[in-house]
Amino acid sequence: MRSSFRKRLVLLVTILVALSIVSGFYLVSKSQVALSATLNEVNSWKEGNTHKTQYSISLTNPTQSAVNGWRIELSVPEGATIAEGGAWNAKFDIKGQVLTITPLDYNQSISAGGSASDIGFIIGTTKAPENDISVISAVSDDATSSSTSPTTASQRANQDPSQPAGETTGTSTPVTLIQGDDYLTTRGNQIVDQNGTQVWLTGVNWFGYNTGTNIFDGVWACNMQNALESIADRGFNLLRIPISAELLLAWKNNEYPQANFNQAYNSELVGMNSLEILDYAVQICGENGIKIMFDIHSAETDAMGHMTNLWYTDNISTEQFYEALAFLTTHFKDNDTVIAIDLKNEPHGKPHENGAIWNDSDDQNNWKHVAQEAGNIVLDINPNLLIMIEGIEIYPIDLAENSNYASQDASDYYFCWWGGNLRGVKDYPIDFGTPERNAQIVYSPHDYGPSVYAQPWFSKDFTFESLKADCWDDNWLYIYDSDTAPLLIGEWGGFMQGDNLKWMTLLRQLILDNQLHHTFWCFNANSGDTGGLVKDDFTTWDEDKYAFVKEVLWQQDGAFVGLDHEVPLGKAGNGIALSQISGSVDVKDQPETTVPETSAAEVSETTSVINESDTTSNSIANSEVGESIISTTKTDSPNAWFFVGIALAILLIGGGILVIINRNRIGKL
Repeated sequence: MRSSFRKRLVLLVTILVALSIVSGFYLVSKSQVALSATLNEVNSWKEGNTHKTQYSISLTNPTQSAVNGWRIELSVPEGATIAEGGAWNAKFDIKGQVLTITPLDYNQSISAGGSASDIGFIIGTTKAPENDISVISAVSDDATSSSTSPTTASQRANQDPSQPAGETTGTSTPVTLIQGDDYLTTRGNQIVDQNGTQVWLTGVNWFGYNTGTNIFDGVWACNMQNALESIADRGFNLLRIPISAELLLAWKNNEYPQANFNQAYNSELVGMNSLEILDYAVQICGENGIKIMFDIHSAETDAMGHMTNLWYTDNISTEQFYEALAFLTTHFKDNDTVIAIDLKNEPHGKPHENGAIWNDSDDQNNWKHVAQEAGNIVLDINPNLLIMIEGIEIYPIDLAENSNYASQDASDYYFCWWGGNLRGVKDYPIDFGTPERNAQIVYSPHDYGPSVYAQPWFSKDFTFESLKADCWDDNWLYIYDSDTAPLLIGEWGGFMQGDNLKWMTLLRQLILDNQLHHTFWCFNANSGDTGGLVKDDFTTWDEDKYAFVKEVLWQQDGAFVGLDHEVPLGKAGNGIALSQISGSVDVKDQPETTVPETSAAEVSETTSVINESDTTSNSIANSEVGESIISTTKTDSPNAWFFVGIALAILLIGGGILVIINRNRIGKL
């Protein structure tokens, strides 16, 4: 009996030892390793009492082994929430003041030295977060022994481990799509095609390439292709794309700042750098009959860059501004989907500032002179492009006494909206040197309502006639009335309420009566002082605002008219190509058009775990706040000897139990 028991005892001890060793090695092989997480603030804005901030995270595996599975923990303010639709490329869960981020299936593995990027979220707080959102830890609980692993989609997208975070190497070549007969020119105050047919540019703005997103804003919540197709189906034949000179210069130098988008919604963009994504967007527009006008919205990439007075800053010179324009023009010079360039958004400045002026000097802040230089640079590369020239903010009342803008007395000047003062054209018209080049000039004022700023002409019970007399006629409408050149109102729009709706209605009347070209501000949901045509998901349209704008979209016989001679506008069956129009372009009393319901994008479902979703809109003033590095936190890896200790403890405890059992057994015997 004792011999049999001893054999069983030895066998049990052997099994326990084996299990302890195996478990020890297993735990060591599954040891937790530290990863490096970089948290970037991309945008920040306020909606009512809620502060919203958009963040992106890049996660890097600095070890020599691949990892499978990871976890990031962030400290967040008490009561913080993730906005509805405001989380992408990961799962998000807030408990108390800790936000835990875990991967989806396609980005859970990170190769040795590799990264997972484009992880992003929009968080809502009751007060400005300042620096109280930070990385606590970034770890993987499953490190493998292999030093290599297949490159995942998330690692390929806009990422090269040899480059600084957010940049990639390589080059991009221009996209050639449909080339031929779609360039436009002017005749008096009209824009015409190469056959002399009058056209009507009726478009919309979609910003983001100026803000630091490096792609259209909102692609964090929608599919880019579906959004562009929806714009076409809704009848907009021109897309104004704000962009920064800084981003163009980066591309020129073969540097590609990371485009921040939702990979789950935009899998087709994975693997493209930011310029390639823009090329793809241009291709989509071409396939849907949309033409494009680029707008140098700001010198530097900054959501508030449009606030800067001029086209140059301490970091971007006038020469670099010219270089950016040249690069942009060259890149698309063989693609007539791009038909126009707005040289600079809203040059401005008050009398006491270093602001934009308009005279016959060579002063570095003379917008008239710089616009001539810039326009000729563009036309040297592509003589077929329309050149949009905006106004400034102030113009001297007495040219004889103050043509050099020496006075700092505000009473010596006429004021208008930024970019809206084109009085100087009467005295100092833009001259590109030849009649052919001058035929590419289109003047492009901006006009807004009282919700943006309480201009003096809104202080009374304004009317259509009073707005014409107090603002429109002398600042820019005279250019059209005198048959000097066409006008394209590059920005107009706002909230549909009160006096602002009254102003919008009167300006719409002016646009319709004169068939003025225009690009509505804006498609984006996140324009704080105007709102947008779509809601937070960048998919659901504000039908009331759209119905308002639809009245001044080019329509004929119940169909929206595009600017491409062969490709109909949109794919909904409610648009036609330019070659299909007949007779006059007159749009007065045009019939109502029925637009099919635009369904939500059929995209991959985002598996975000969201705590207390916030449904308020993502708003900022015209744009968003640029990128800034918040923190980079690394945690120490748990020591492997810890797991060996666990195995030894199992062995000792098991041995102790056996000793007790043995003693009891011997006693019984």
